[in-house]
Amino acid sequence: MSAKASLQRNEYRCSIETNKNGKYCLRVRASFARHSWVLSVYFLASSFDRAMKKLEESLQFLQRHEERLWFWCVDRTDDPNLAEELLREAGLRRDRRGEFPRKATSLSLPPERPVPSFLLAPVRRGLADSVETVRAVAAGD
Repeated sequence: MSAKASLQRNEYRCSIETNKNGKYCLRVRASFARHSWVLSVYFLASSFDRAMKKLEESLQFLQRHEERLWFWCVDRTDDPNLAEELLREAGLRRDRRGEFPRKATSLSLPPERPVPSFLLAPVRRGLADSVETVRAVAAGD
């Protein structure tokens, strides 16, 4: 592997918020280094713990299927429904919102490598802090 290839890293920005129904909406903006493209996805979860479990599964999926996703999302844009189906199989939906929340946590990984659980601990803490901040503001109203 060349030195340049080993320096390439996929960047995942994660943000969490609660919707009007009380569900957690976790958004992930994945910046893939190999083909220099970005994919924004989201999913809903009924509890914070379920959101964290699904986040780990989603990051594993995105890491493992980067090439397939790039092929169907960017290279083969003549049939975007196939990309949507691929994401739906993993329980994800394409996030078409333009802006990403400023309060987000980040995770950086080499392409196609599994996501080690210990790297998710700071992400989990950051997301928990952002949820607690929102709760504190709502309780103060």
